[in-house]
Amino acid sequence: MSYSKTEVAKLIEQLLAYGLKNEMIRHEDIFFLRNQLLDILNIPEPWDGSVDSFKGDIPETATPILEKMLDYAAQEGLMPENTLVYRDLLDTKIMGIITPLPSQVIDRFNKIKETQGIKQATDDFYRLCQKCDYIRVNRIAKNQKWSYESNYGTLTITINLTKPEKDPREIAALKNAPQLGYPQCVLCPENVGYAGRVNHPARQSHRTIPIKLAGEQWYFQYSPYVYYNEHCIVLKEEHVPMKISRKTFERLFDFIDQFPHYFIGSNADLPIVGGSILSHDHFQGGSYTFPMEVAPIEYSLTCKDYPQVKAGVVNWPMSTLRLACAESGILVELADKILSLWRDYSDPKVDILSQSKDENGQVIPHNTITPIARKNDQGLYELDLVFRNNRTSSEFPLGIFHPHPQLHHIKKENIGLIEVMGLFILPGRLQKELAQVKDILTGKTPFDMEKLTREDHPLYQHSSWIQELVNKHGNKNSDEHAQTIIQNAVGEKCEQVLKDAGVFKTDKQGRQAFNKFLATAGFTL
Repeated sequence: MSYSKTEVAKLIEQLLAYGLKNEMIRHEDIFFLRNQLLDILNIPEPWDGSVDSFKGDIPETATPILEKMLDYAAQEGLMPENTLVYRDLLDTKIMGIITPLPSQVIDRFNKIKETQGIKQATDDFYRLCQKCDYIRVNRIAKNQKWSYESNYGTLTITINLTKPEKDPREIAALKNAPQLGYPQCVLCPENVGYAGRVNHPARQSHRTIPIKLAGEQWYFQYSPYVYYNEHCIVLKEEHVPMKISRKTFERLFDFIDQFPHYFIGSNADLPIVGGSILSHDHFQGGSYTFPMEVAPIEYSLTCKDYPQVKAGVVNWPMSTLRLACAESGILVELADKILSLWRDYSDPKVDILSQSKDENGQVIPHNTITPIARKNDQGLYELDLVFRNNRTSSEFPLGIFHPHPQLHHIKKENIGLIEVMGLFILPGRLQKELAQVKDILTGKTPFDMEKLTREDHPLYQHSSWIQELVNKHGNKNSDEHAQTIIQNAVGEKCEQVLKDAGVFKTDKQGRQAFNKFLATAGFTL
């Protein structure tokens, strides 16, 4: 569909009306903002109607307006290519114009916090991030989600479609894109307002809230991908690597004191077990109850040096010690002690070595911790310590405590904080691939193992798994039953991922080995 300049001029007024309705702009800003939007879209003059005429014709999100503007921009050659990357760069630029300035956002946040409380302040800020399309609500709604009843509770599984795969034109553009050092990474605070480029997301509508943690400057923001409710990121002002230390625990509890309605946690600080971004120290938090949080205590422990602390091993496939206390300082002290002991701990009988040496004789550390802090239902400070080890072997070159090869067709990526807690973010490719597997299970596509085992077949990596599913369930299932079969089978894989990543296994030998380590920190049954 083609659009005239008059139609696009009307869209500009509709977008301004959207901004007014959602308290992003004021009437006093209209002339100024209209002129900027006219310039971006190369429209010579405004629509002759009134911005107030759209009172009953304003969408819930800006997406329907933006999509038409982008189609016009493609029509008029205002983008290098009509691809997702260039569309995202342009629509973010457009929304950046009607997004309040950082100082305005910060002042509003602090005013609401002082007058109505921190929860109301985060609610308001979260809404703004949605309304300005920094959080792409329409795109996130397309994610596929389901639950799986594992032996350790209900796991949550998501096929992430918020970051669609790049098309060949975008890949070609990336090859020629300059490798700039600004911003240093996607988390750095200088991303606020950044125009972006083909190899770095546009962030004109991005806003952060400065906060102090343990006397240092940090920033609070929301994740644009929102893997769970109010998925926030807390990042250090300086671009410094992740490091789990006593200071980490102090920062986590300082955050909880300021945001008691949120949990907060950190990825581990070593490759393989550390999630995706290790170059910039940051935490993730939000308002969400993860499966691990509701997992029961398998058995309780006492620590003679810390009688005020409630402690127990969580019934969870990843090795998790839960600590609770009325005083956060005591938990900081105890957690620091446990971390120090774990850094140097080895138990070859269960494949745990604290360090090794590379070919140059450099020491490679292997042990670290994924920590998660919150206030529990009893009002106590609660800290989950998940023990991690990133050692590799010839049998498991990607990691001994990492998803093993037979799981890579579903989940090959690092198991970071979010997966540790039982929420799986699976790659977008699976949407198409699982639909094709479903067609085999229903008989829409003939089951041909010879074809499936050819390396050029799109389902090649799933071939042995498909064989198992057909052997067990046949290939004449209804659509609904086939969908259930696949979701449960993927859920089984996710449960096994957590088992593989668990340092101390949940069998008798593993629990004995876990207790042996905990005894070094003074814990007894």
